[in-house]
Amino acid sequence: MHVIENAPLAPLTTLRLGGPAERLVTAATDEEVIAAVREADDAGTPLLIVGGGSNLVVADDGFPGTALRIATTGFRLDGPLLELAAGETWSDAVTRTVDAGLAGIECLAGIPGSAGATPIQNVGAYGQEVSSVLTEVVAWDRADRTVCTIPAGECGFAYRHSRFKADPGRFVVLRVRFRLQDAAGLSAPLGYAEVARLLGAEPGGRVPVAAARDAVLKLRTGKGMVLDPEDHDTWSAGSFFTNPVLDDAEFAAFLAAVARRLGPGVVPPSYPAGEGRTKTSAAWLIDRAGFTKGYGSGPARISGKHTLALTNRGHARTADLLTLAREVRDGVREAFGVTLVNEPVTVNVTL
Repeated sequence: MHVIENAPLAPLTTLRLGGPAERLVTAATDEEVIAAVREADDAGTPLLIVGGGSNLVVADDGFPGTALRIATTGFRLDGPLLELAAGETWSDAVTRTVDAGLAGIECLAGIPGSAGATPIQNVGAYGQEVSSVLTEVVAWDRADRTVCTIPAGECGFAYRHSRFKADPGRFVVLRVRFRLQDAAGLSAPLGYAEVARLLGAEPGGRVPVAAARDAVLKLRTGKGMVLDPEDHDTWSAGSFFTNPVLDDAEFAAFLAAVARRLGPGVVPPSYPAGEGRTKTSAAWLIDRAGFTKGYGSGPARISGKHTLALTNRGHARTADLLTLAREVRDGVREAFGVTLVNEPVTVNVTL
């Protein structure tokens, strides 16, 4: 293990924000990960798990404890079965599966971060979620102090949610296993209309798996959602807010608010989200509440490419980002009666 005292955390995040950790431990094997977790737990030291840093908003004061950076490696493909070490770079893993002609995660290309984070958020984009192909998660259980294998059916997956997110202090993901599809080099059925249109295909159709991946990367790049160190429009945590899921009464009140503010002929985006529940678009809400692309005049602004991304223009502090996030959240709530929920994990700070 590699240990640094008073270590900056900002360089380990895609937002490039946040103060130092009292102690940064970098672990390159599962055994080192477990040893570092056990040491922190035995000492009663606060512990922060850091993977690719793409979903962290760290306080300017930093983290008063041990930050454990998981840098484990391991990519194993056996037919359609894939096992990834938690520290593997997710986007690289997607590329390798596409090169192997396998389908199931090709529309998750370009998402920054590590493989171990994917089941925590139930990462999804462009019609795919990891929960649809994940078979099991190998993790260190901090409560039982043992390595456990958790089948997908016991992971509690929902929209941007899982058992691991619901109980964030218990499990440290070590390995993730998937069953992909061997469709003779074709993609999984296209589940997102924008991708299908770009490819000249019908929703539900299949295209060469590499073509689907390339289409997603083109769309993500156009929205500033592929990290580019030279482009501050990509210095973000991806989508800062999740799409709201409303029950029937909440959705009816939302429609009434839309009619009052925008007129009775305006129909907001809506998608079925289970019995008695409807999902709408956070990006649409933000834009219609007046927070358009590029909004802001300070060092933290809404991306010029996508209203869901809050960006660091190069010299922002976490406090600047949170001020903007609160302005957007409160403005949407005032306009439409819907309270947006942040998707990134906040560390030693609250929205």
